[in-house]
Amino acid sequence: MDSTVSNNSALQEFLLDAQVLLTQSQECLQHLELIANDPDACHCLDRTLDTLARRASSLGLREIALYATRLQQILAPACRQLHLHSAALPALDACLNLLAWQLELVDVHTGHLALDSGEQDSLLSELAAALQQPLPQTCA
Repeated sequence: MDSTVSNNSALQEFLLDAQVLLTQSQECLQHLELIANDPDACHCLDRTLDTLARRASSLGLREIALYATRLQQILAPACRQLHLHSAALPALDACLNLLAWQLELVDVHTGHLALDSGEQDSLLSELAAALQQPLPQTCA
């Protein structure tokens, strides 16, 4: 990560809120495991990932913002078409677990996240393939 978060309390608040958002996303996933293609669960996933991405971006947490955005972009068409089938849910679970792991690794003082994006790309590719969606490109 290139930038340093200037307001440590904002970073601390974000990390706490991000855990809540991630928990909500995981609950939506569990709901989808019980009720396939539930529109409310899909909407919840979309909303929580959007909020997480926007908040991370506003703090300069580029890697988390980009990952959450790309994950949301893969899920959005499947949710709109009610095509988030059970075969894709393990890949979604793996993506959310990586996001949780990344949030744990953010330096609470600087906001830095030393990250090789290879695992992100691999998991997003797996999810996109399971959903038969194109893989969103990252911004240069």
